[in-house]
Amino acid sequence: MSKTNKMAIIPVMLCFFAMGFVDLVGIASNYVKEDLQLSDSTANMLPSLVFFWFLIFSVPTGMLMNKIGRKNTVLLSLLVTIVSLLLPLFGESFALMLVSFSLLGIGNALMQTSLNPLVSSVIKGGNLASTLTFGQFVKAIASFMAPYIAMWGAMAAMPTFGLGWRVLFPVYMIIGIAASILLLSTPIEEEPADKASSVVDCVKLLSRPVILLSFIGIMCHVGIDVGTNTTAPKILMERLGMTLNEAAFATSLYFIFRTIGCLTGSFFLRVMSNRLFFIISVAMMAFSMIGLGFGESKEMLYVAIALVGYGNSNIFSLVFTQALLSDKTRQNEISGLMIMGLFGGTIFPLFMGFASDAIGQLGAVTVMAIGVVYLFTYISKIRS
Repeated sequence: MSKTNKMAIIPVMLCFFAMGFVDLVGIASNYVKEDLQLSDSTANMLPSLVFFWFLIFSVPTGMLMNKIGRKNTVLLSLLVTIVSLLLPLFGESFALMLVSFSLLGIGNALMQTSLNPLVSSVIKGGNLASTLTFGQFVKAIASFMAPYIAMWGAMAAMPTFGLGWRVLFPVYMIIGIAASILLLSTPIEEEPADKASSVVDCVKLLSRPVILLSFIGIMCHVGIDVGTNTTAPKILMERLGMTLNEAAFATSLYFIFRTIGCLTGSFFLRVMSNRLFFIISVAMMAFSMIGLGFGESKEMLYVAIALVGYGNSNIFSLVFTQALLSDKTRQNEISGLMIMGLFGGTIFPLFMGFASDAIGQLGAVTVMAIGVVYLFTYISKIRS
């Protein structure tokens, strides 16, 4: 790695932290639900809306990178994210939150599409899967901090300028501004794009089996991720009678173990085969679905949340890497397609909301379990 690249890894990893801002939607949707007295299906529109924009913007972002470069695309994503975090300072109406979460989703779609390929420009000859996993570790730090900051804002004796749990937004906005300034001031050498591509050219890549199956795999990964983030507190409230502030710890627990999984995963992916680690991860998620579906004690539910947090922590990096390495000449376009798979974060919460309204949180867990079953079928696509 060159001296320039060594310096560039710092702002790139801070951008991964900013990428984690999107995971505040899980705990935020629960607070909005309580504040505005919404049903599960209505409240789940917020995380669903965030990830809807991945369907619209991911592939065009892959094309945009070919024109303005990966670094400039990341800077644009940070600008949109900062604006999204600014809006909740002016109120907490459902309409305002819809606009804020939409912009957060658009900014994150731009960021996830461009930041992952930017890593390959910064890390020359490095292990892409382990580096992306470390980036996911940094991202997870922002994810598990969000519930704690929201809980502090909701219960703090100290003044929070009348924001309550919404103090989360200005805290993350300041970090986003810092990430923007640091990345802007850091030179990064990028490989020129081979040629301009069209939306049709990008979508045609889905005709390749490994890319199509990886796309579905990422849909399942993010569906389980957003689903657990949103549903875990509701399970504790439904079965153990906890208040929202007490149950919010479930979201933090999930992200704590996802963070541990990313940190240890960057090591395990260097000393064991990708396929074996993938099998272990999906097996942990399967046991978790059983615990979440039928657990009645706090201990069993906490263990189940920890298992899905650890198990799901490295799925994205492994699946994304399989797709990215399948054609090194079309990485921008493949990245756009893979990030479009984060649209699973829209589909899963919607079905989970309807299922939980009908039969309780067991219905939501059943929807997530379908995603786990698919990941078992993907094992054969993982290179040893």
